[in-house]
This record gives sequence, C-alpha cells and structure tokens, in this order.
Amino acid sequence: MKFSVNWLREFVGLPENAEEIAKLLTRAGVETENIETRGAKIDNVIVARITASSPHPNADRLTICEVDDGSGTKRQIVCGATNYKVGDKVPLALTGVKLPNGLEIKKSKLRGVESEGMLCSAIELGLGEDASGLLILSPEAKIGAPIVELFPLDTILDVEITPNRGDLLSHFGLAREIAALTNNKIVRQPHRLPAKRSAGGAPALQREGVTISAPRECPFFSVRKIDNVKVGPSPDWLRVKIESVGIRSINNIVDISNFVMLELGQPTHAFDADKLKGGINVRLARDGEKFLALDGKTYSLTPENLVIADQERAVGIGGVMGGEETGVTESTKNVLLEAAYFLPASIRRTARNLNLPSDASYRFERGVDPGMVLRASQRATELIRDIAKGDPAKGISAAGKIPPNPREVSLSYAKCDRVLGLAIKPKTADEILVRFGLSKSKSTSKSRNGRSTWKIPSYRRDLQRDVDLIEEVVRGYGVDKIAGTDRSRFTPTSVADRSHDLESSLRERLVGRGLSEARTSKLIPRTAITENAIELRNPLSEDHVALRPNLLPGLLAVLDRNVRARAERLALFELGRVFVPPDSKEERHLGLLLWGNVSSAPHWRADEKRKLDFVDLKGAIESLAIPKLSFRRGAHVDLALAAEVLSGDQGIGVAGQLSAKRTSAADAPGAVFFAELNVEQITGAAQRTKMFHEIERFPAITRDIAMIVPEKLTHAQIVDEIQSVREPLLESVELFDLFTGDLGGARKSLAYRLTYRDRSRTLTNEEVTVAHAKIRERLQRELGAELRQ
Repeated sequence: MKFSVNWLREFVGLPENAEEIAKLLTRAGVETENIETRGAKIDNVIVARITASSPHPNADRLTICEVDDGSGTKRQIVCGATNYKVGDKVPLALTGVKLPNGLEIKKSKLRGVESEGMLCSAIELGLGEDASGLLILSPEAKIGAPIVELFPLDTILDVEITPNRGDLLSHFGLAREIAALTNNKIVRQPHRLPAKRSAGGAPALQREGVTISAPRECPFFSVRKIDNVKVGPSPDWLRVKIESVGIRSINNIVDISNFVMLELGQPTHAFDADKLKGGINVRLARDGEKFLALDGKTYSLTPENLVIADQERAVGIGGVMGGEETGVTESTKNVLLEAAYFLPASIRRTARNLNLPSDASYRFERGVDPGMVLRASQRATELIRDIAKGDPAKGISAAGKIPPNPREVSLSYAKCDRVLGLAIKPKTADEILVRFGLSKSKSTSKSRNGRSTWKIPSYRRDLQRDVDLIEEVVRGYGVDKIAGTDRSRFTPTSVADRSHDLESSLRERLVGRGLSEARTSKLIPRTAITENAIELRNPLSEDHVALRPNLLPGLLAVLDRNVRARAERLALFELGRVFVPPDSKEERHLGLLLWGNVSSAPHWRADEKRKLDFVDLKGAIESLAIPKLSFRRGAHVDLALAAEVLSGDQGIGVAGQLSAKRTSAADAPGAVFFAELNVEQITGAAQRTKMFHEIERFPAITRDIAMIVPEKLTHAQIVDEIQSVREPLLESVELFDLFTGDLGGARKSLAYRLTYRDRSRTLTNEEVTVAHAKIRERLQRELGAELRQ
C-alpha cells in the first residue's frame, strides 16, 4: 500500500529523512519496498482558465483553446484533449518549461496554428498515472497561481503490509504504529464519537430500515441518509491526497468515501438513495442471481456471495463493490452512506471466486477495526456536509452488533526473557505494550507470579497468544539491540540432515541424467480430483480444491503447458509431499515424467529422432543407486503398462506408460512415461557408508553364457541364481542379448557376460573354466536352462 508522508505527519511527528522512516518500519517487520517523490516540482506551470474553444481548421482531433493565465493577455493553445469544457481551470505549461517526462515546451505551430504553451495532464506533470485527458483543477484554484501551491512536494512510501496486520492499511493506522515504535504521541486523533448520543451530538442508532439475513457473514451493518448533496469535483486538497497514493478522483462523494478509507482503514459506500426501493436487506445471493457492478461487468452470483439488496434486487456485493444501477452520479441528490463489518473469510472467498478484487475487499478480508465502523461513518458524513453541502439525518439505521474486543492474553515475563535471549524489565515490557494500545487488566494491575494479563484493542485481532505479546515487546524494544550469539560449534548429524543430503544426491543424479526439476502446487483443481482425495473445506479457487494424493496431476499440467509452447521433449522430476487417502498421511515422493524425443536433433548416425521410452525411465531410476533395485510386472489405475519398483523385497513405487485417459488432458502426441517412488523408503534403503575401492591392478577374464529358458522366467531370477553360487572370483554379470523369436513354445533366449577377477593375482584359464562350469551346471539343474554352445 502507498502512504503519503505529508499525510502521516498530520498524525505523528516523523524523522525528516524518508529513508529513516523506511528503516524504522522495516526493523519492526513492516517492510518498505519503494520510496518515490510526488508533487509539482517544476517552475512556470500555472493555473489557467479556458475562456473559449473552437475546432482546429486542419485537424479533426485538435482544438484551439483561448486561456486566461492572469497576465492580462489571452493565450492561444492547441490542445488534443477532449475532457474539458469552457470555464474549466487547468495547468498551463509556459514556453521554456521542461516537463518531468523530458518534453521541452516551445512556441510553435501545430498544423498551421500557433500554440503558446501546453495544457497538461496529470501524468505529464508527474502528479498521477492518468493520461486520458487534461488535469481539471478545482474551481477555487487561483488563476495564475503556480501549480506547486496546489500540489506540494510529497514523499510516497510503498509499504508491504502482511495479511495479519489489517490495522496498518490506513494512514492513521500506520501513524499509530510509528508513534508506538518511536515512543511519540499521536498529535491528531481521527474523529471520535461523543460519549452521549443526542440530537446535538453523535447520531443515535435506530433499529429500523435495515435487516441482516446473514448475521454470520455480516455481524453489523449501518446506513445514514444524507439529503440535498451537490455532486461535483472535489476540492484540490482532497484530490491531492487521494491521487498521491494512486486513487483516481471521480467526484466529491466517491472521493470522500475513498479518503475516509485511506485515512481510517474503514471502507464505506454511498448509494443514490432515490434509486433504492424500500429497506436494505443484507442477505446471501440466490443461485445464478445477476449483478451489474460498478466496473460495468455483470456477475453471476452463488449462495456463497453476500449481497446488499433492496426490496427488488441486489444493489451491492457486500464488502467488495457497489452496483452500477445505484451508483452516485452528477444527478444524484440524496445518498445513503453504508458502513459495516463483514466476516473476512466471506469477503475473501467472494473476491476470489468472482475474480473481483477491490480496495474495499483488500481491507475487509484482512479484518477491519470494528470500533472504527461508526467513527468512519461520522467522519464521511461530516465531510459530505462540509464539501457537498449535504443535510445528514440525525440518526443512523443499523442492525446487528459490533463484534466484541479480542479476549485477554496473559504474558509471562520469564518466558519473554527466555524467548528473546535477554532480560527486559517487566516495567519496560509493560510500557512497550501500552504504547501499542494494550491495557493491563484490572484483575492483574500488579504483576503476580511474574505474569500479567492484557486487554487487546479492537484493531489488533492478531494478538492471540503470549508469543504475540513477546513479539510486540521486541519490536518496541528494538530487534537490533539483541546481541548476536556464536553458533559456530559442532553438532552431530541428525536424521533430517541425512535425509536432506540424500535428497540433494537424488537431485544431482537426475540433473546429471538430463532431467529438470519442477515444483508444483500441493493443491489440485477439481478436474484432477480422484477417488478419496482429501478436499478442502474453504478452497480459495476451483484450481486449488484438494490435497494432491500423488505427483501426477502437477507434472501433467507442466506437460500440457510445454506441449502448448511447442516443446519437442520433456524430462522432469519433482520431489514433494503428497497426502495419501483416506487419512491424509503425508509422504515425500519422487515423480519422474518423460515424453517426446531424446534430443531436439537426430543423431548423425540415425535417420530419425529417437523417442524417449520405458528404458530411459528405467535408466533414470537405476541412476539413483537404490540398493537391490528390481522391477516386476504390476498394475496401476493410471498406467497402461505398469511395473512395480522394488528395493529388495520392499515395494517403493511404480513406473510405466501412462494410459491414454490420463494423457488426454495434456493433448501430448506419443507415449508419456511416469514413475513415482516413496522417498522415505529410498533414503532409508540408501543410508549406507560409501566405501573406496582402488583401481584394479590385475586383468579380468570374461566368459559368456547363452541359454534358452521359459518366457516367464525373469532376468532378476537368473541373476540371483548365478550369484547364489557365491563364486569368489565372479565380479559382475551383464545381460547383452535377448531373443524372443520362434524357439518352440513360450521360450526366450538370453545371453550373459560374466566377468572374473582376483584382486591379488592374475587368473589362469583353468581357474576360470572351473568356476564358470559351476555356474552353468547350477543354471541347468535349478532353472532347467538349455545352454547353447
């Protein structure tokens, strides 16, 4: 949010340097993202009044304006804007002026007509972002006065407000925070309601004309009738303030509502009272109910959306935006001023579902101060009375109850010292909390047993636990005063450290295989929900409605985006948490997805580009160095061809080719291969010490075995049988040939290369022949293998 330093100074004394203000806030956890200077800081730009206007003879989009600049001589200006009328006062840049955008004004001819200056827009003077037309000044502006008198120099702070600090979304709220941090006093309080409500004081609350049919979503709602208003341009001081922080001026009524929101943090809304039919009812929308909002768009509502309605239709989306049909226009004579408190969760859900964010919803969904509702209504009413000459009703029509203050919170001074790592005197801690608006409960006016109980102000609903109070203490005391501690000491390796190291190793191995890491949301859209997926009670959008039971939906979404971008290949992996139904058990899984070509260009020895296949997926899994890794045929609901991945006898995941049903959403041509492994089981199996082996000094001898075996016999079974001989000279076993042609019956031919070596000497052929014969005999006897010569 943007804050005007000039505006903040009206409430509290500030350091002269804006950088110091930014540092102060940032140290207290309120980060300042940017500092910029606003205001007219150029000479020879003055107020001028347009006395006449006529079309340009040689250009359809230009006009010739005659202006009075107070010098006694009328000037002729060629203008391209259309938003003015004769009698308006506008900024005039005289010849010789260099504007902030670098444009130098010279006396010149435009399409054959002489122009003696330039009439300026807000963006050309650096006063705002509006470039749609001239900057129309207040009728009270003095002709010939320098524009800097109307728009004094100001510094704008762009502050990042965290979602729990809705109390800082106003100039008074931030000034109150700065006063607490600097131990200063607020020099000007915003409007306060008098203690007694009478005809001559504050307005009396009347329980008529307003009904709340949805008290959960709207605990309190009020309206006040103001008659005989004169809608028109806002005075310069009001325009300068709201435009300095990025709010465009519309008319005095709307500008007053925005001003009060920026000053006090409480949004209000003004209806054209003559366009309303009967009393106000705050209710939930009917399913499919249509609403034309102030942004000119029609929205289809649901029973989850809160609306402000009269007897005939919805006239506003509660806490979000008013309606086009009842908005204030130049013809408005009587207004109905709304001020209310809405349930933050309801406003957040409505704004997200309708994709309709607004300045009002931004504040309501973070929680406004219930104690400021009627004060803001009174402040807006007084401004409308003074600026628009309105005649406010003596009473306010209201329904519901203003929510009570948060519950009291207890603080242990000993815990405060323990958490912060330094001793802060209880008196100092008390003084800091009082500066932040808290007050000590009467029941513990004196600290008992090192504890005290504190009343929380209505605007600090984020203070709920003792640690929240401790945080306030350290923010007021100064985080920079806490001395650093030396943590450069030995600590034993923990399970978390080993798990992190192993996951890093997995990442390095997969990146080395040419895969890229993806990170996708743990929440999946409704379209991706499978049976038994854990759904959220209050999803923020249809794209995030359930916890993912596996990594496949996220990786398929990445595939879809890459296919749309005309990618030729995709090799991805993701390490992340999944939530296994039905009890939402959290597990860390590794997902791999392969699709497309092996490379973007064909190999020089190949005529065609090779496609990624199951062997590539299997190779990526084998690169993870999983102990006793094996694969066996399996079944999986998402896979057309599935294999179970095992480490020893333990199943650790699945791999295979995705079914056409699962890949249809991504519209990816060709086969898509996917694997998902349980990381906990991988890392548990892989936690072993690595041993160094020196380079072998003696040569190896290789022998081949070719055999015909039943087709159902697996490679893993054959290798296990060869290794079961426990031949000490056998170093490795490698399959190098497979034939499944016509061998008679369900049989296949396999060929293995066996490597023999002794680490202390060179083997003889006779020794290897004896060892090799043992293995051949074992295969014939145990597996019934038919050995080929």
